[in-house]
Amino acid sequence: MTTAIAPSAPLTAEDRCDRCGAQAYLRVELVSGGELLFCAHHAREHGDKLKQVAAAVHDETHKLGSTPAIAPEGEI
Repeated sequence: MTTAIAPSAPLTAEDRCDRCGAQAYLRVELVSGGELLFCAHHAREHGDKLKQVAAAVHDETHKLGSTPAIAPEGEI
């Protein structure tokens, strides 16, 4: 028997980290049911434990590198 898992909806700016309230970039679907949302910082901090309890992980941390936080000198 196989179980199909529906793809996770993309995370939006309204999705917030369950630890600190920052924008969430990682959704962890738990083996026990439910889900947790984490910012990139807390996802890294709790990564080892999350791997133990996760049924699925939706990771969008790649979006953090797509826009520079500070414009290069001379481009302001």
